Amino acid sequence: MCTVCGCSEGDVKIEGPAHEHAHSHPHADESEQVIVQQGDDLDFGQGPAHAHVAGMSQSRMVQIEQDILGKNDRYAGLNRARFEAQSIFALNLVSSPGSGKTTLLTETIQQIKGDRHVAVIEGDQQTANDAERIRETGVPAIQVNTGKGCHLDAHMVGHALDNLTAFQGGILFIENVGNLVCPAAFDLGEAHKVAILSVTEGEDKPLKYPDMFYAADLMVLNKTDLLPYLDFDVDRCIAYAKQVNPSIEVIQLSAKSGEGMAVWVEWLEHKRQAMIKQRIDALETEINQFKALL
Repeated sequence: MCTVCGCSEGDVKIEGPAHEHAHSHPHADESEQVIVQQGDDLDFGQGPAHAHVAGMSQSRMVQIEQDILGKNDRYAGLNRARFEAQSIFALNLVSSPGSGKTTLLTETIQQIKGDRHVAVIEGDQQTANDAERIRETGVPAIQVNTGKGCHLDAHMVGHALDNLTAFQGGILFIENVGNLVCPAAFDLGEAHKVAILSVTEGEDKPLKYPDMFYAADLMVLNKTDLLPYLDFDVDRCIAYAKQVNPSIEVIQLSAKSGEGMAVWVEWLEHKRQAMIKQRIDALETEINQFKALL
C-alpha cells in the first residue's frame, strides 16, 4: 500500500496507438515491508497528502513518504527535461469525478488543434472511454489505467511519453485520475497544475481539499451555465480558493455553452509563450557564458 495516499499496488496498463503493456507499479521498493512490533507508536501518520495509516509510527511513515515522493520527483525531473528538450507545454488537469474535465478537454482541443500540435495522456483506473472521446477529436491519446491506483505518478507519465517521441513543440494535456486528494502530492514534470471545479460540487471544495488548490496555478470553475439553477456562491468559492492559495488564478467558463472558453484558450497560449520565452532567455544566457570563454 502507498503510505502517501493509501492506494494499493497493482498492474498499470499503458496503451497507445502502437504500444500496449502492463507492468507492476509499486510506489515503494518491492523489498519494503512495514512490520508493526509490540511497543511501536501506533499514532496515525499524516503526510503531504494527509493520508492516515493505522498501526504505523509517525517517523516511519514520514520516512517512507519521503522515499516515495523523492523517487517520484526524480522521475518528474526526467519528464521535465524531456518536455524542455521537445518544447512541450505540459499541463496536469486535476479534479474530482464528474467535474466536466473530459468535456472541457475535448472542446479545448477542437478550438486549438488547428494552431498547435496537441496530445493527451489520459489517466483512469479502468476503461479507455475518455481516451476514445479524445481520439474522436483527431489528436493522439495515450491511455494509462492505474488499476487500484488513485492518481498518476511521474513514472507512469514517463512510460506514456514513449508513445509521443515525435511530438514536438505542442501542448500536452495530462488528464489525471478523478481525485482531489492524492494528485496534489505527485509532480509529473508539468508546467502547471490546473484544478477544475464544477459549480455542482459546492463552493467549499478549496477548503475541504486545500492541498490540491494550493498546488494549482489555476482554478477553472466549470459548468457556469448551471448557475441559475443552483445555490452556488461564486464569490465565496473564489474567496476560499484565494484563502488557500492567494496567487491562484481563476477562470469561469462553461465547456457546454462556450462561455468563457476564449479566456481559457488565451490563458493557455499566454502561458505557452511565457514558457518558450523563459527557455529562450535561458539559452541566451548559456550562449553568453560560452562567448565569455572565447
